[in-house]
Amino acid sequence: MLTIDLAYVGRGIHEELVAHVADQEGYFEDEGVHVAIRDGIAWPAERLRRGAVIGLGRTLLSRMSDGIGWTVLSVSTDRPLFWFLGNAEVNSMTDLRGRRLAVHAPDSPPGAFARIVLRKHGLDPDHDLHCVVRHPGDYQMDLRRLRDGSIDAAYVGSTLSPEQVADEEGFHVLAWVGDHFQIPTVGVAVDPAHTPLDSPALQGVVRANQRALRTLAEQPGRAVDYVAWFLDRLTREEAHRYYDRYVRPYFVPDRRIDPGAGQRAIDAVAHELGVAAIAAADFYHQCVSRAPAP
Repeated sequence: MLTIDLAYVGRGIHEELVAHVADQEGYFEDEGVHVAIRDGIAWPAERLRRGAVIGLGRTLLSRMSDGIGWTVLSVSTDRPLFWFLGNAEVNSMTDLRGRRLAVHAPDSPPGAFARIVLRKHGLDPDHDLHCVVRHPGDYQMDLRRLRDGSIDAAYVGSTLSPEQVADEEGFHVLAWVGDHFQIPTVGVAVDPAHTPLDSPALQGVVRANQRALRTLAEQPGRAVDYVAWFLDRLTREEAHRYYDRYVRPYFVPDRRIDPGAGQRAIDAVAHELGVAAIAAADFYHQCVSRAPAP
């Protein structure tokens, strides 16, 4: 049997869902590939590049800053599952002005996305509010700090459902990043210097992931089961609403990347980080929509 490491670099449905479905449904096994799903959150790029990586934001930043030739073979979604969550007094993005926001580091992919969305709402993240940088974990400490008033808002990911938390705690969902900024953020990427793009194990992983995406799209009941497994504080009805809002429309099989949209997203991230952009057609190598030959 072929073997390959597949690393996630963040927690929650955003990173873990598709690989989890492929694993639990036996799709990797059907491809004759033993896939070791690894926690690569704290791994440096040099260790990550020895296998395949789910986090496309992380590999994009690494390609721009480290010069590693990360290449994307499959894209699951272009809607980052991160939200701005305000306490009882913070009702809108405008209300963040002058407030304390717990957020990812500015040189991380989610942190860069947060800053791009803040700017779209007319807020300078360096001057108009106080950004409290923290290691995100599962965001439970953020909820605790929102309750005790030591922060006014938090930028949270998909280890929780923001609507359910807001309803329970009297908080407010201020914005979903996916509504304001689109960039391919999860899928399958490798460094071809370590894993050839035609590697049978890698191609098996890509096919299994595509099959998992088809399961999510074509079997809503089964998909909601998986959402409820990750977000086990949700009722079945709440899990279904989460699936309908954030998963079903955006986690789709055989996704192709519009080169113009992909380039604009890369340029925005590069500008935010102050680094040189790269060509979207090179990074999203096998996923870019191309006009048919004449």
